[in-house]
Amino acid sequence: MHLLLLDRSPKLDRASLIGCARELNLDVPRFTKDLDTMRHRKEIDRDVKLGESLDLYTTPTIFINGVKLQGDRPIEAYRAVIERELKAAGKGGKIR
Repeated sequence: MHLLLLDRSPKLDRASLIGCARELNLDVPRFTKDLDTMRHRKEIDRDVKLGESLDLYTTPTIFINGVKLQGDRPIEAYRAVIERELKAAGKGGKIR
């Protein structure tokens, strides 16, 4: 579902969400009921609060051993962080 939502963003109104559920062959009556009653509001609020506390406003945001990388990055950026963290941990430092 998350890939479909990212693909369709910012069109995330009720009808669009229900359309995504239908497209994914979910139990649409249950999905609609859960959406309308805000069944998962507590978990959503918790996740939003966590995202805000970590300053997560960019997709993608990836953490590698506590190092935050935001936005579309080339593989070399990830490799450099991983190698630096491995070296700091005394586990070598080169990856392929």
